[in-house]
Amino acid sequence: MASTSAFSRHVHRSPELEGENEAIEMKNTAGLQVSQYAANEQQNQDLRAPLDSHAMEETGSTDAAAAHDQRDMRRLGKKQEFQRNFTFLSALGFVSVYMATWEFVLVSLAVGFANGGFAGLFWCYVMTVVCYSAIVASLAEMESMAPTSGGQYHWVSEFAPPRYQRILSYAAGWMSTLGWLASVASSNFVVATQVQAMIQVRQSDFVFQDWQYVLLMIAFVGITIVFNTWAARTLPALETVSLVGHLAGFLVVLIPLWVLCPKASAAETFTSFEWSGGWAPGPAFLVSQVTVMYCCLGSDSVVHISEEVEDASLTVPRCMWYSYIGNVLLGLVMLITMLFCIGPLDAVVSLSPHTGPFLPTPTDPPQLTQEIVTQLKSEVPYLLLFNATGSTRVSLVLNAILLILIYAGNITALATCARETWAFARDHGLPFSHYLGHLHSDLQTPFHAVYATSAACVLLSFLNFGSALAFNIVVSISLLGLLSTYLLSIGCVLLKRVQGQPLPPARWSLGRYGLVVNGFAFCYSAFIIIFCCFPSYRPVTAASANYGPLVWVAVMMIAVIVYMVHGRQHYTAPVEFVDGRKEVGVGLQSS
Repeated sequence: MASTSAFSRHVHRSPELEGENEAIEMKNTAGLQVSQYAANEQQNQDLRAPLDSHAMEETGSTDAAAAHDQRDMRRLGKKQEFQRNFTFLSALGFVSVYMATWEFVLVSLAVGFANGGFAGLFWCYVMTVVCYSAIVASLAEMESMAPTSGGQYHWVSEFAPPRYQRILSYAAGWMSTLGWLASVASSNFVVATQVQAMIQVRQSDFVFQDWQYVLLMIAFVGITIVFNTWAARTLPALETVSLVGHLAGFLVVLIPLWVLCPKASAAETFTSFEWSGGWAPGPAFLVSQVTVMYCCLGSDSVVHISEEVEDASLTVPRCMWYSYIGNVLLGLVMLITMLFCIGPLDAVVSLSPHTGPFLPTPTDPPQLTQEIVTQLKSEVPYLLLFNATGSTRVSLVLNAILLILIYAGNITALATCARETWAFARDHGLPFSHYLGHLHSDLQTPFHAVYATSAACVLLSFLNFGSALAFNIVVSISLLGLLSTYLLSIGCVLLKRVQGQPLPPARWSLGRYGLVVNGFAFCYSAFIIIFCCFPSYRPVTAASANYGPLVWVAVMMIAVIVYMVHGRQHYTAPVEFVDGRKEVGVGLQSS
């Protein structure tokens, strides 16, 4: 036994045997490194290999789309983790239903009545959608260059000057997360308000308490979670059905209004200005842009499902552009309808929260008291339009259609927010990124990100607490967050174009007009961001002030602290995985 122990000690201390063991271990390690290097180099060679157009034509468009998707993902350095279940039609439904421009024209343009009147609101809408089209086109081109769920923060990382890529992309990621969280919360607020309106129209003695209002918003978030987790595989089909509902609902709402409502004259509609919001005519017109912009926001929602869309580098930009054109045209028709049918401008302006109570109109249901009418219509003035049909039942049906369609957009909004959060966590841009970046392989959804973003949206919903003015604050937060990312990403591409630097190829390209379109989009983004910081009405009080910019600054300060503590050590800028920039031997990134 003693001899055995002595032999064991001798073996462990033998220099010859130690050297031999180290040599074997080094050889095995080197073999693994060579194998990994060879695999990564094979991925890079596949990426650099040109696509065989003739072969793709023979095998069909599906194989061609798959080849483009595979090449795009390898250029971006991302591993394909989602199944590509979204076709052109379902992706078009995804973005169109979230934008819901004609629906939000009805429910969110009350500010424009006091800051411009009928004519001011009409011309403000036309000007805003034309100017905003440059932003949508610029985003669509960048999406064609880099179709990834990260969206704007990835584009900033790839296109910014190398010295600033890391910090600017990190800031863009936080801005995008904030913007989408506020978007989900604001849409949830609108749906809860619609339920409140329907209940109070039918039961005038029902007093809607603030805590009931918040519980209602929480309930809607809970239902939305189910669609984005356990029923996530049905999302493509649901978005297609919602697109049909979006188009059919437009006709169902439009026709009764034109048939049943009294009509104003064209002169009154297109030449009646009103400046009772406290602003001078010029600033009032520009402040109204904010709510019009909110009606048009959301073209980048489909960007964040890029890794789930077939032939994303072409399909997603087309969906962004087609949905924008279609939605703003439907919105224009609905706006004209509302202006013709809603009633006298004086009665409409009295609905603004800052102007105080007003008397019920002859078209209001007889059971409505002055107190209920004042509370109800100051928050949902589109009911004056629906009540102009002269039928309570018609008013309720039209409201129910809006409720269903806007709620369908809530499902899309949460899906977008969760995927943007998941993508940012994949690059370790958020605390608890390992948790948030988890992808449920069977359900094909970022399970943890859905729950985390839902919880944040519930907390943000408490800001609303039944206040129409608070709704405007959340809208400002949403616009500030998202427009800031547009400004950064478009500015980076614009700088590259000005300096004559090469850009990745884009199948949906602005071509020779890229510099002009990007330049205008950058300037307009900066311009509209300024007015997102303005209050809707004057004089400004503690109750009516716009706290959106304050919240935005607070979140950015938190982002700076998190970057110093966490991001500096852990955040990986997406450009570090892009072909041509990543180090030799680096493979594809996964969550």
